[in-house]
Amino acid sequence: MSTLANQLAATEREEVARAIRLLLARPLLTETADPTGFDLVRRRRSPLTGWFDYTCGWSLVVEPRRGYARLTKIRAHPDGSRPARRARSGRAPFDRRRYVLLCVTAAELLSMPMTTIGVLADRVVQATAADRALPAFDPVQRPERAAFVDVLKLLESYDVLRTVDGTTESYVDSAEAKVLYRVDSTLLMRLPAAPVGASRLAVPPGEVPARFDDLLTDLVRERRYGGTAGDGTTDGLPGENATTNAQRNLKLRHSVLRRLFDDPVLYRTDLAADELAYVTSLTGRQILRRSVEQAGFLLEERAEGFLLVDPDGLATDVRFPDDTSTARVAALLLLEPLCATPAGLLPEQLAEAGADLLRRFPGWAKAYQSEDGPARLAEDALRVLLDMGLAGPARGRVVARPAAHRYRVTQATTPGPKNDPVDTTGSGGVAVEGDPQ
Repeated sequence: MSTLANQLAATEREEVARAIRLLLARPLLTETADPTGFDLVRRRRSPLTGWFDYTCGWSLVVEPRRGYARLTKIRAHPDGSRPARRARSGRAPFDRRRYVLLCVTAAELLSMPMTTIGVLADRVVQATAADRALPAFDPVQRPERAAFVDVLKLLESYDVLRTVDGTTESYVDSAEAKVLYRVDSTLLMRLPAAPVGASRLAVPPGEVPARFDDLLTDLVRERRYGGTAGDGTTDGLPGENATTNAQRNLKLRHSVLRRLFDDPVLYRTDLAADELAYVTSLTGRQILRRSVEQAGFLLEERAEGFLLVDPDGLATDVRFPDDTSTARVAALLLLEPLCATPAGLLPEQLAEAGADLLRRFPGWAKAYQSEDGPARLAEDALRVLLDMGLAGPARGRVVARPAAHRYRVTQATTPGPKNDPVDTTGSGGVAVEGDPQ
């Protein structure tokens, strides 16, 4: 092969690896949000589509004319560690009310290429009034308008809605606000990642709470792996629900690699027996290492599990350590008492550790300077540690997991001008040893 051909092949490998990591962090990549990244994905869409399908069983759709790329991530065990977040109110996660409004609003938008905020609100009012299982939407109430605006801002961030005239935030102050939108219904239909539509489950609303976990499993069931679905359908002949060896191996490969590429750390103890046998087999290890290399990651394989390091930080949607979030700062500082106590800490002990942080840094974490502040701070920090795979529950306690020992606070000083006890870029605060995930 000529030198030029070698250079072109090397460039393609580097670009494909970079695009893989971009899409892992942003499964919906729009030209508006990242023109350079979208152009890269557009040019390398063929090898990218093949890589995601073989490695994780995820489909990638690239629409050059419409300006978006959609990677449909599916997980066998959905979790709430990456909720939809409000563009306002400090990026707080969506609550139940906002998720309900999101679903109803999305359904109404499917038939509306153009709309105004008032017309859309009226459609949502009518839709919720017609369904006894849904609480009625009342735009007269300011909290209801605020929740509706959070939903619309989320859809704007996805490029499903584009503002033609007016500002969405104005609706919070007045239900008479005038805002005109253009709707991309094709992109809207790409948003759901579940391979099975909720309408196919046909479950009476009253039975949903008791069967919620089973229904979630049915929503993400994929026919390619065989077996019987919740609606009684199978992939094989009538009455046949056996899974072939090829389907079992395919499912094992996808289940392991999905978790490896989507989670901060993958512990061996979190794998089922057949998953662990697959990943430790000769074939499984070869596929794992080849896939990691093709994606441009560095693989750390330890006795406890696996961890991927992205040298460029492209695939990282949440950084840790990170001094831009009070909860993540507290999470980092709470690692010290957690790692020092192998038996783990009780919730009360975590709350006391949170109180100790507030005493040490009285000008920091103003939102937690209240009677219940220490407990809330510990709870929010613990959620960060659980989501990052750095801590876990055990016999009523919280214990540090092996990856937590990658981090060590080497120096703590009084807060600087920003009242922040952690400043990883300056001379004050906390010096941290360990690699960002």
